[in-house]
Amino acid sequence: MQTSSDRHEYPAHWEADVVLRDGGTARIRPITVDDAERLVSFYEQVSDESKYYRFFAPYPRLSAKDVHRFTHHDFVDRVGLAATVGGEFIATVRYDRIDAEGMPASSPADEAEVAFLVQDAHQGRGVASALLEHIAAVARERDIRRFAAEVLPANSKMIKVFTDAGYQQQRSFEDGVVRLEFDLEPTDRSLAVQRAREQRAEARSVRRLLTPGSVAVIGAGRSPGGVGRGLLANLRDAGFTGSLYAVNRAVQEKELDHVPAYRSIREIAEPVDLAVVAVAAEHVPEVVAECGEHGVQGLVVVSAGYAESGPAGRERQRALVRQARTYGMRIIGPNAFGIINTSPDIRLNASLAPEMPRPGRIGLFAQSGAIGIALLSRLHRRGGGVTGVTGVSTFVSSGNRADVSGNDVLQYWFDDPDTDVALMYLESIGNPRKFTRLARRTAAAKPLVVVQGARHGGAAPQGHAVRATRLPHATVSDLLRQAGVIRVDTITELVDTGLLLARQPLPTGPRVAILGNSESLGLLTYDACLAEGLSPLPPLDLTTGASAEDFHAALARALTDDTCDAVVVTAIPAVGETTAADEALAEALRSAAAAAPAKPVLVVHVELGGLADALSRATSTAPHAVPPSDERPARARVDEVRPPEDAHLIPAYPAAERAVRALAEAVRYAQWRRDAADPGKVPEYEDIDEKGAADQIDTLLSRGEGLTLGSDQTCELLARYGIAVREARPAPTPDEAAAAARAVGYPVALKATAPHLRHRADLGGVRLDLTDEEQLRRAYAELTGLFGRPEELRPVVQGMAPRGVDTVVRAVIDPAAGAVVSFGLAGAASQLLGDTAHRLIPVTDRDAASLVRSIRTAPLLFGWRGSAPADVGALEELLLRVSRLVDDHPEVVAVSLEPVVVAPRGLSVLGATVRLARPPARDDLGPRTLPVY
Repeated sequence: MQTSSDRHEYPAHWEADVVLRDGGTARIRPITVDDAERLVSFYEQVSDESKYYRFFAPYPRLSAKDVHRFTHHDFVDRVGLAATVGGEFIATVRYDRIDAEGMPASSPADEAEVAFLVQDAHQGRGVASALLEHIAAVARERDIRRFAAEVLPANSKMIKVFTDAGYQQQRSFEDGVVRLEFDLEPTDRSLAVQRAREQRAEARSVRRLLTPGSVAVIGAGRSPGGVGRGLLANLRDAGFTGSLYAVNRAVQEKELDHVPAYRSIREIAEPVDLAVVAVAAEHVPEVVAECGEHGVQGLVVVSAGYAESGPAGRERQRALVRQARTYGMRIIGPNAFGIINTSPDIRLNASLAPEMPRPGRIGLFAQSGAIGIALLSRLHRRGGGVTGVTGVSTFVSSGNRADVSGNDVLQYWFDDPDTDVALMYLESIGNPRKFTRLARRTAAAKPLVVVQGARHGGAAPQGHAVRATRLPHATVSDLLRQAGVIRVDTITELVDTGLLLARQPLPTGPRVAILGNSESLGLLTYDACLAEGLSPLPPLDLTTGASAEDFHAALARALTDDTCDAVVVTAIPAVGETTAADEALAEALRSAAAAAPAKPVLVVHVELGGLADALSRATSTAPHAVPPSDERPARARVDEVRPPEDAHLIPAYPAAERAVRALAEAVRYAQWRRDAADPGKVPEYEDIDEKGAADQIDTLLSRGEGLTLGSDQTCELLARYGIAVREARPAPTPDEAAAAARAVGYPVALKATAPHLRHRADLGGVRLDLTDEEQLRRAYAELTGLFGRPEELRPVVQGMAPRGVDTVVRAVIDPAAGAVVSFGLAGAASQLLGDTAHRLIPVTDRDAASLVRSIRTAPLLFGWRGSAPADVGALEELLLRVSRLVDDHPEVVAVSLEPVVVAPRGLSVLGATVRLARPPARDDLGPRTLPVY
């Protein structure tokens, strides 16, 4: 049992699982008095050289005094952390707070001396770097701002750990010792180093699962049938290139389906990299323990009976993850469909899919097994019939996503040379901040297409433990698009878009040429382009008598025409047309496209299976069967087709709207790629009083949590960021209303601010352009006559603002997604249509410009139907100032400016509310750690 040692309770929140450089995992936790034996055992396994580097002298063993010192901590001035695998120490780090003379000290001293010791067998795995991140976070929590470390010059590995961390540091040399001092405040470089290490480690952890040298199927039944036996057959029939084993406690035979069989994984003499677990949930813990002790690197758990089954199953799932991570293993699942790697060097089908998908350049991730089956089926069917060998590189179906998630797979795909396009079906996003960060980086290198299920269910599917978000789906969708994600609504659109992006270049603009042998189909395509915001050229009708040569010539001209960026070819079959004609047309289109490969080409065909098949074929890549292994015959052979890298495959679609929708997504994504190359900047405003705002916020929060500011406090805080709110004076009586109007000056507006009437001009609670006291008193009587007593209406008097477009600006900090700014026009119509756009904070100048222009009613700001254009520049500046306020002060958890009247010159903020609270903790700025669901 872990207990507190001296002054403070055991800090359980410092415990964390981390992924190491080689893809394995380790547990980091505080060292306690109960760890004496573990510490002694650990020290005995450290080499004499490493001990010398740690203590600067021969130090063969720890004394009782040493053990007491290294296991008794107050968790404030003296802290020790250990990295463990299998419950045993593999590395330790500690800090001791010191004063300016280097002597032991307590707060307010803000410097500490830090020292590491890593077992030789685990050096080079990035253990010390991970421990440094965590001990630095602990130190910052305890108000330590600076670390000092003394290192022997020959200890180059430890010096590199400190210098590579990215902190600002100073180095000196005295008495034969290198002294390093560095501030613990995270820097842009330290954060970049941390995230680069995170990417490499998490990518390698997934690579270990997808590229095993040996696989054991645990739970393979003795008789045909059953999940385990099916998994074994699928691995065997795919032609897995590594060693394959069957494990079943009741097995008597030496082989199952020509695969070596064992009663326990312990009996296998060779190392096992991956275990596929298909036993009842109650037997899984025993299997995991045996796998961990045997050195298995990862698990695919297809067993059900976990979080999807209810609270008891959720606890069983958490215990499974804890147990696996104890041994340094990562898990796909539980309740998983499995994983696939089509690489000819691997040929891994550790899934319930009976057939290996065609090899290709598309990576697939699905949280649902059923959707995974549908995706594989559609890509297999479309891959052979429409785009040929555009198949799958890797496939992961995560099931309950208890450990390995879509974020991990994104890390792997980011630099996977075999994956050009990533397709994901998500039912929940466990860490939205991290997902958007990884998605932005991935999308800058290769397309990422996402369809999200359970969008309107209000809760995550059974089995998925995720953080709560208050953001509606439309907002999440906007934020994903801001990160470069291609968001589609259906599985069909996911496949349509993925197939286009996998083998066609990105369009350089929205101009589309349309040509074909059907005028009607051309017009349908033209209309579909307009509906998707593209710019189609007038369709070219080749007539129904067009030959393959006519198609070739027309497509060649379109591809060399500088007035178009993409070409859609429409084709209908002629009566009595033969397969030979299909082949001729396909070859004509292929050859024309290959001669000008810079523009994407799509085909819309009507019941033209022959053409679709022909388009997919390349004469130099005829299918061939994978030869069966000499050791184990394959029950069924797998067609493996590998196209030449320069093969120009044309995707074909059975409907115009499907082709155009996929093309429109490609156009928008290409524009995002161009914009991402210059993301803009966050402007600096000299009139911002950041310190004054911080002091005001601290003073206000000292009065309590969850504070909605009063009108004067709101205006004062916003004014510190250059945001002026037009004064509104309370008018509890007609006489006070008249006095307020004289003070602000006529003309004025009289408004009811009761919650049910606020910002609802459509209900009649506002009177505008009151030019004198008589009109004001008459309006006051009308409002009170219609809606009730003044104390119920809460009327205010406000000076009239210049006429313009009424808009709304809001910002909120969501506990899952982070800080978000929103913009839309004011009024019931915009609310009814959901016409609001969103961006993550901090907002750049380019973000602000795109935010204003991304709502459907944006034309009203730009002189629609002859009206005067609004001052969009002033509006963009307001958005940037609100973004700065929330980004600089995360205690500002909500801001609402409504209405904001944008006039031809300038704007007026007529209403504002601000809410303060202690911000939710941000785990994206802390040390690397695996999530705990």
